[in-house]
Amino acid sequence: MGADNPAPPSTVQRWGAILWPSFFAAGVATMVFFALFDPEELGRLTWAVGEIDRKTGYTIGFFLFWACTFSSSLFTWILLRPDAPQDGPKPSGQG
Repeated sequence: MGADNPAPPSTVQRWGAILWPSFFAAGVATMVFFALFDPEELGRLTWAVGEIDRKTGYTIGFFLFWACTFSSSLFTWILLRPDAPQDGPKPSGQG
């Protein structure tokens, strides 16, 4: 592949470009959110059955934030994929 047409990223690079930024964003969102809200208090307000301790609250919160940011990164990757090549040559002079 030449300089004008770089090689497409590998599957590992693609997944890394989705997972790493979403993991980082989820970590930041978790820190900001739980600096303002106590997970035990949220557990008392939202869960009718059972108690949620802080550690479980932080874990659930982090994975929910990660799911949201992963979805955002995945959707961005889907939107940035190049168009699929068309079958056959395009007619000249029409367009």
